[in-house]
Amino acid sequence: MQMQKVTELPILRVGLIGSGFIAAFHLQSMVGVRNVSIGGVYSRSVERRTRIAEKARSLGLGQAHAFDSIEAMAMSGEVDALWLLTPNDTRLDIMREIHRLTKAGAPLRAVACEKPLARTLAEAREMLALVEDAGLLNGYLENQLFSTAVMRGKDIIWRRAVPQGGRPYLARAAEEHSGPHEPWFWQGERQGGGVLSDMMCHSVEVARFMLTAPGATRDTLRLVSASATTANLKWTRPRYAADLRTRMGIDFAKRPVEDFARGILAMEDADGYQLMIEATTSWAYVGAGLRIQLELLGPEYSMEFSSLSTGLKVFLSRAVTGSEGEDLVEKQNAEQGLMPVVEDEAGIYGYTDENRHMVEAFRRGLSPAETFHDGVGVMEMLMGLYRSAELGQTIHFPDPELEHYVPLVAR
Repeated sequence: MQMQKVTELPILRVGLIGSGFIAAFHLQSMVGVRNVSIGGVYSRSVERRTRIAEKARSLGLGQAHAFDSIEAMAMSGEVDALWLLTPNDTRLDIMREIHRLTKAGAPLRAVACEKPLARTLAEAREMLALVEDAGLLNGYLENQLFSTAVMRGKDIIWRRAVPQGGRPYLARAAEEHSGPHEPWFWQGERQGGGVLSDMMCHSVEVARFMLTAPGATRDTLRLVSASATTANLKWTRPRYAADLRTRMGIDFAKRPVEDFARGILAMEDADGYQLMIEATTSWAYVGAGLRIQLELLGPEYSMEFSSLSTGLKVFLSRAVTGSEGEDLVEKQNAEQGLMPVVEDEAGIYGYTDENRHMVEAFRRGLSPAETFHDGVGVMEMLMGLYRSAELGQTIHFPDPELEHYVPLVAR
């Protein structure tokens, strides 16, 4: 179904569905985005939606009315686009509701969904079918593609190195920290898996993006095979399982999900050249905080980035004590010693430019560079990796078994 509402808007009024950690991150990033306001906020929790709405108003981001239902917000005439930021197990039902409301006349033009698009490939395909049948512009919110380092590095490599040296052939991506904020991330049936689902969705897509020629769609690279290994390194140990029971209220010893995953994806470009993605993710990394490491290699060049190799560092001696926090880096693990400071997390991690891009595309009635189609592609890669790890063998694409596959830890 074709998107009909193509009139350019002076301001895109966004409605947030969700009020957790990621919603707060998006709000902070939107301070750096022009031509946007927060028209409304919905969450099942009255207290949390009120808090997020108050935060949006305090940041000067608009009226940000707190609505008591998605229907009330979608039908209010106060929002043009919805940002879907709820836990993974809720997204398909919410997309079904958005589809119903749009068909019933809700004045919406777009929806953007936080990563991953769904828990399985089947769910992801339904998400895409629903948004297309509703005639809505759609965006897949994968922030790492819009990281300032990724955008700048990819531009330099493809503009300066590729014309003489040839296209890149290997992308490495690693993301590690000491564990998620909320209980649902640790529950396989709710999240859809463990760290492979939670974090490798970032890694495989940012790697695929770096390997894709500027201006080309991600599907210009053909998936060939997937090979993966998963493990439980830290959080099934009695001491740490007990910690999760105390802090999160979950029995991780009884229903664990992987806290380490490594995957290799083989691909081909249109000329038949072989390309490789190597991805590693972990909830068992204890360093200063969240660490993202990216590399892009080609015949005569390379590029690398590490989020903890910051220009700004602080040293705090033993005499300086204070409460635990995340004021230096996300997933911060210490408050003393020599610490890196990620001075603009929203920008460095990509949220600011991601929202800038989505807002401008939707405001102008255009399809953004990253859509639900890409989210489906990510789920196909993840399901291939999960199935490979479960079977202990390489998976070759296309694999019809992936269409209704559910990872072992999510069954």
